[in-house]
Amino acid sequence: MSDATKHDLVLVGMGSGGLVAAEFATTIGVKPVVVERARVGGDCLWTGCVPSKALLAAGRVAHHIRTADEFGIAAADPQVDLSAVWRRIRRVQQRIADSDDSPERYEAMGVEFVYGDARMTGATTVAVGGRVLESKHILICTGSRPAVPPIDGLADAGFLTSESVWEVEEPPRSIVILGGGPIAVEMAQGMNRLGVEVTMLELGDRLLVRDEPELARLVTERLRREGVDIRFEVEVDRVTVEEGAKVVHAGDQVWRSAEILVAVGRTPNVDGLGLDEVGVKVGVRGIETDNRLRTSVPSIYAAGDVAGRHLFTHSAGYEAVMAVRDMFFPGKGKADELVPWCTFTDPELAHAGLTSGEAIAEHGQEDVEVYRMTLDHSDRARADGSDDGAIVLITAKEKLVGAHIAAASAGEMIQECVLAIREGMKLRDLAAMVHVYPTLSTSVGMLAAEAQYERAKRLRWLVRK
Repeated sequence: MSDATKHDLVLVGMGSGGLVAAEFATTIGVKPVVVERARVGGDCLWTGCVPSKALLAAGRVAHHIRTADEFGIAAADPQVDLSAVWRRIRRVQQRIADSDDSPERYEAMGVEFVYGDARMTGATTVAVGGRVLESKHILICTGSRPAVPPIDGLADAGFLTSESVWEVEEPPRSIVILGGGPIAVEMAQGMNRLGVEVTMLELGDRLLVRDEPELARLVTERLRREGVDIRFEVEVDRVTVEEGAKVVHAGDQVWRSAEILVAVGRTPNVDGLGLDEVGVKVGVRGIETDNRLRTSVPSIYAAGDVAGRHLFTHSAGYEAVMAVRDMFFPGKGKADELVPWCTFTDPELAHAGLTSGEAIAEHGQEDVEVYRMTLDHSDRARADGSDDGAIVLITAKEKLVGAHIAAASAGEMIQECVLAIREGMKLRDLAAMVHVYPTLSTSVGMLAAEAQYERAKRLRWLVRK
């Protein structure tokens, strides 16, 4: 059945990008039609950010109980009910689903929902079941799903991913995690702290390959001290099931566990959308777009994981708003390349801009300076018992181009550095800011000030005595 009404905007997918795009659209007077095949909220709510952070919060409580003697309080072996932890995670998810992410909230804004599988049938038409929606613009926000490697026997043995792990009623007591990215690292620490025996198998020679190497090593060593068994340069060739255990084989090496978690990357959700038929180009990382988020068909836009630019909730929301802004406002929207991120381990590892290696490759060795400070110089970190961390600031021709923080609140601390990079500020601009004492952010100011002290030494001849 054809839809007689021509809409302003059809949004395909109501996850992180679609949620923000729908609200922004209604704010500017555009009434979007949303096509959703499953649950509102997408990966972030149901399989990503929310459940993993709830897991890490539970693990943090267990860790505090286990190490309370460091603060003069009697330590104890925490009695962990894994099933109860998982039930709490689902309660947190449902609370968000029933409030901020509820369809009713968006319907009250004027958003129309159509449930089913979407398929592009033209530059301005989307088919859903027997209905065809016609729209001036289409925004695809279908996200991504866990990638599954072609390992012999893996499918037959069965495995978990970041999607299915939250659905189990009885979480495993031992697990082998395949992968070494943010999802794998967060799951490893969270589960290990709750008493699960965790082994990580990584094909490369380090964890968190997109982050500043020395800080990634710091997080790696922290996990190892807490009991996570981390193995590098492991190429898994097959999986078997023996006496009820799942057995991972890599040559002569063997690891046995109750379960396997696959966390080796993401695959964009483009299947079944009919993109080839309407001329939308799709690359290895996802739908190809220009810097305005337009696909090769100008009326069709893509944002978030499905476009493969930055696979983060916050960037999906930002890109979706920029796409809607480009559709309906004068001028041009633009996707930002400066996208910070944070891996929420303990310590957290936050990243903004270039790593030291990237800065040298882009600007040249002579123009790049790297400044470092460990948190054992932070009064707040020492008082909190969280001085296992560091800050790395990177400049090119004196301007800040990269910032990397391993600290208890790195995700909060990184924001001033993002602004500084965006505005082309120098370290002396950060040093000139008065930071509240005692905070972890004081260390950002201290490190910036140290760089200025070195400059001041060279100008001692100007001192009036």
